[in-house]
Amino acid sequence: MPNPAAESDAVPTAAAARAAGLSRPMYVVALLSLALAINYIDRGAMPTAALQIRHDLSLSPQDYGILFSAFWYIYSWVQIPVGALAERYGAHRVLAAGLVIWAGATMLMGAAVGFWSLLLVRLMLGLGESVGFPCVSKLLACVVPLASLGRANGIVGLGYLMAPGIGILIAGMLIATVGWRVMFVALGAASLLWLVPWSRAKLPQLATAPADATTPTWRMVLSQRGLWGTSLGLFSSNYLWYFMLGWLPSYLEEEHAFSMSSMVWVSSAGYVVNGLTALLTGYLVDRYVRRGGSVSFAWKLIMVLAHSGSVVFMLIMAWGSQAAAVAGMLGFQVGMGASSAGTYVMGQILGGPKASGRWVGIQNSIGNVPGMISPALTGFIVQRTGHYELAFVAAAIMSALGIVGWIGMVPRLEPLDWSRCRAILYKGAR
Repeated sequence: MPNPAAESDAVPTAAAARAAGLSRPMYVVALLSLALAINYIDRGAMPTAALQIRHDLSLSPQDYGILFSAFWYIYSWVQIPVGALAERYGAHRVLAAGLVIWAGATMLMGAAVGFWSLLLVRLMLGLGESVGFPCVSKLLACVVPLASLGRANGIVGLGYLMAPGIGILIAGMLIATVGWRVMFVALGAASLLWLVPWSRAKLPQLATAPADATTPTWRMVLSQRGLWGTSLGLFSSNYLWYFMLGWLPSYLEEEHAFSMSSMVWVSSAGYVVNGLTALLTGYLVDRYVRRGGSVSFAWKLIMVLAHSGSVVFMLIMAWGSQAAAVAGMLGFQVGMGASSAGTYVMGQILGGPKASGRWVGIQNSIGNVPGMISPALTGFIVQRTGHYELAFVAAAIMSALGIVGWIGMVPRLEPLDWSRCRAILYKGAR
């Protein structure tokens, strides 16, 4: 159901933004990229300090897996109302409020004294960080012209995909000098500085206007097969992402005898590769489309290659030598980086400025359920077997599942005609 008017739905070009006294679209994109980078640095600090926390608080591998998963008990389920809040009250306000909550939770982690106190702050962290992707996707769809969404999502991807590596590096140095408790306090306090430039950003009316009668309803969004395809694809992708995010440092230290410093540098390198690949892929896809290529073909091909490659790389990491494991990890990061921008570009194109907040809220809610499964299941496997092989096999199987969603369920990528959808769904309402 293409909508010819969707591309002109008041999304300003860079020139129009300057003429209206608004912040340049790519300046806003840079701030959004930084917000998600902070989001991932804060959530990734716990894996870096995992062994120290487990030792100081007398936690078993299974305890740690449950605590790491607890973040997603809240994070996953509040994505849907967050998407609605972003469209009703303004994604810019909801994003800022969420950052305050998650920065506070990060600081409070430094005061944790046991399993239950750590569980509470992990839940609080999940609540705050849940605003990230629904709000960012809503703002990107309202600020960035469709022809530049690939590059914009590549820049955003550069932020949050490199952030775990940056977080591991910063957290590792802080742990070595001042300990894990002070590390959490320092990261949380520094996160609040983002609010200063964000409070001065000037956004177009489309990004700040509340929902109205033309806003697609829940029923309209839920009726789209593409929504369920992007949700399944993200579910698959995130199983691997959270598996690596939660357990990569421990895997390198325990399974391949990396020292703390070596683990920090190797892990950080992987996330840097991930982020740079996302940036390059977004730029190349936009260039390909401007030259007459199909945006739908480009992103779907990338998804197939990334998920197929991840199956191979997970199996290499399961049974390979130390060098092979590092090569497999880097290969996985390349594929994850290449596909990351498309993960949200699809929802932003299909949902458009009016529905991308709700679309990505639902997609992210379903797609982040693996956060509750992957780390805890990995902890269970490691505690029962003493090794990581079966955990990597499970990740390989999940990677293959994603191809079904991205290719078998997502339609051709073009803005949906929400007025036609409304007419079809509600034609018998009168």
